[in-house]
Amino acid sequence: MREDNHDVVTVVGVGAGGWSGSGGTPPGALLAAEVVVGSARQLDLLPAEVTAERIAWPSPLLPALPGLFEAQRGRAVCVLASGDPMFHGIGATLARLLGGDRVRVLPHPSAVSLAAARLGWPLATTEVISLVTAEVATLRRALNPGRRLFVLARDAGTPAEVAALLVAAGYGAATVTVLEQLGGPAERVYAAAAESWSPPPGDPLAVIAVECGDGPRSSVVPGLADSAYRGDGQLTKREVRAVTLAVLEPVPGALLWDVGAGSGSIGIEWMRSHPSCRAIAVEPSSERVATIRANAAALGVPGLRVVQGTAPEALDGLPAPDTIFIGGGVTRDGVLDACLAALRPGGRLVANAVTLESEAVLAAAYAKLGGELTRVAVNRASPVGGFTGWRAMMPVTIWSVTR
Repeated sequence: MREDNHDVVTVVGVGAGGWSGSGGTPPGALLAAEVVVGSARQLDLLPAEVTAERIAWPSPLLPALPGLFEAQRGRAVCVLASGDPMFHGIGATLARLLGGDRVRVLPHPSAVSLAAARLGWPLATTEVISLVTAEVATLRRALNPGRRLFVLARDAGTPAEVAALLVAAGYGAATVTVLEQLGGPAERVYAAAAESWSPPPGDPLAVIAVECGDGPRSSVVPGLADSAYRGDGQLTKREVRAVTLAVLEPVPGALLWDVGAGSGSIGIEWMRSHPSCRAIAVEPSSERVATIRANAAALGVPGLRVVQGTAPEALDGLPAPDTIFIGGGVTRDGVLDACLAALRPGGRLVANAVTLESEAVLAAAYAKLGGELTRVAVNRASPVGGFTGWRAMMPVTIWSVTR
């Protein structure tokens, strides 16, 4: 049985008050453990009848995990986790590292579940964002009028950072509620508008509830307004961008290479399509690299990786992509061949062309490899004297192919 196998690591969810909510009795797995691993705070919650050796998490954590658990093979090991170990917790990390067959989880209600119960917010329609490792700018992707968010705090200063971001994003009237030490004897709840936030840093073990109220709208489909981006004009325009993203077909968890990224709009909107989508922007200009990073943070995807360099050389050593977009540099020797060679089986490549030379490259690739070739022409209304006329944008040729 798994319970008798000392190669199985038991992960035990712990509330803020330890085991006070269950008669003060820890699970039998802890009583039988030879080793208990957890944070110093969690280890301090253990009662005297837990006689196992106690090991505090090393820092930095992730690089040390394989060696830590290898050294304890053959011993009965328990790991302490805050709340539900499989909800943004160490349980999911250990299952990925050790394999699901070596991890047994005894969950406790998560802090988010407790926060939803305190506030009466339905979890099914409230987005949860963890800032334990992510940048606070990640919140921008989720901000929209009337939305409710649960934010997992990184430390005691996170509520003030969240309030400042809300004000900067035009949501100064949003209500920010901090719920500390939920379920424990030191539980504390306090709230204020983001624009008048003044409480001093509190307990780091907190959930931050954000009720957005009124504020700027942010579309959840591709094709953000061109004005959403800073830059020097190297931007895939809104209408073409929407079509290009549709052709790219983003799916959850997929990795995109955005080659010749310009202002970064394709990679940014790829990542905005789903929280698990990833992208690497490759751009030779140092000025545009800085612009891409600023745009990514402003639009809620600060995790966009930016590589400064010229393709194809800059592509060496990058993680294998699921999808590639070539927005610039398709006429450069070796770029198209290197991108096609880098694709995973079943991967997709999309390239845009606006010049005769780049269009010729795509036409030749289409003749050799097939796929789909499309030309998009957009006209925007603009003043003509006292009247209004149509001003044509440069037509864009789009080639797409699945390997």
